[in-house]
Amino acid sequence: MKKTRAIATFFIAASALAANYCYSMDSGKTLDDQHWIHGSEACANNTDEPIQVVQYDTNTWILRQNKCSNYEAPFLYLFIGRNKALLMDTGATKDENQFPIYKTVSAIINSWQVKQNRSVELIVAHTHKHGDHYAGDDQFRNKANTTLVNLEVDDVKTFFGMSHWPEKIASFDLGDRTLKIIPIPGHQEASIAIYDSSSKLLLTGDTFYPGRLYVNDWSSFRQSIQRLTTFTENNEIAYILGNHIEMSAVDGVDYPMGTTYQPNEQKLPLTVADLQTLNFGLQALGDQPARKTYSHFIIYPTD
Repeated sequence: MKKTRAIATFFIAASALAANYCYSMDSGKTLDDQHWIHGSEACANNTDEPIQVVQYDTNTWILRQNKCSNYEAPFLYLFIGRNKALLMDTGATKDENQFPIYKTVSAIINSWQVKQNRSVELIVAHTHKHGDHYAGDDQFRNKANTTLVNLEVDDVKTFFGMSHWPEKIASFDLGDRTLKIIPIPGHQEASIAIYDSSSKLLLTGDTFYPGRLYVNDWSSFRQSIQRLTTFTENNEIAYILGNHIEMSAVDGVDYPMGTTYQPNEQKLPLTVADLQTLNFGLQALGDQPARKTYSHFIIYPTD
C-alpha cells in the first residue's frame, strides 16, 4: 500500500561569504507532485539556490544539488533519530562556496536540536563509491560530533556491522528510529539501499532511479534487484527514492548525459510496481547483459 504524506518545502540560499540561510515554505505537497530545481538553459543566469531542501516529515529531509553546479544534480537524504542523524551522500561538488552542504545540513540539524532540546551525532555515509556522491566529504571531515564513513566495501560492512555481504540485511538504530541497510552491489560494489521503518522510504541510490541504470556487474545487479524486490514484498513502502532524475516526463525518453536544464523531468519517486517490472525484465534477459528501455528507466550495461 502506498502512503502519501504532506511535506513542506523550504529553500536554502547560502552566500559564499556568510552562512545566512533564507527559508520559504511551500506546504501541502506530496513527493508525487513536488517541484525540484532543474537547472537553466543558460547557467550563467541561474538564480536557484545551490541546494534545495524539502522536509518530508518532522525528522526527514530530501536535498537536491543545483544542476548548474553539477549536471548530475544528485539527491541527498537526511534522517534524524533520538540520538543520531544519518546523511546519505555529500553531493557532486567539493567547493563549499559553490555547494555549501556542510553549512546546509548543520543548519537543519541545529534547528531540529533547538526545537527538540537535545543533541545528536551526525553520521555521514554513502549510497556507493562514485564521485558525485562523496565530493563534499571534506566539508564534514574532522568536524565536531561527526563521523564520516569511508567508501570501500569493508568500511561499509564494518561500520554497519554487516556480516555475509551481500546476502544479509543489517539494522542501524538512530535512536527510536531503525534503518535497514541492504547490500545491493552491481552498479558499484559498495552500493547499499536504506529502508527507514519510520517514514517507510526506501533509498536505492544509483541502482534504481528514474534514469539510466548503469550496470557494472550484471550478475550482482540482477541478484540485488531480486533482493530489493523480495524486501518490498515484506515491508510497507511509501516511496522508492533514487539519487538522480534523468528521464523526461515522456515515457522512455531520457535527457542526454551532461544536461544542465531539465524543465520536463519525470517525478522522483518510483513504485514497487516499477521495481517488479525491472526485476522481471532482468530475469527475462538472463545472463546476457542487454540495454532495454522502459517508461521510467533504462537498463544500461556499461560494458
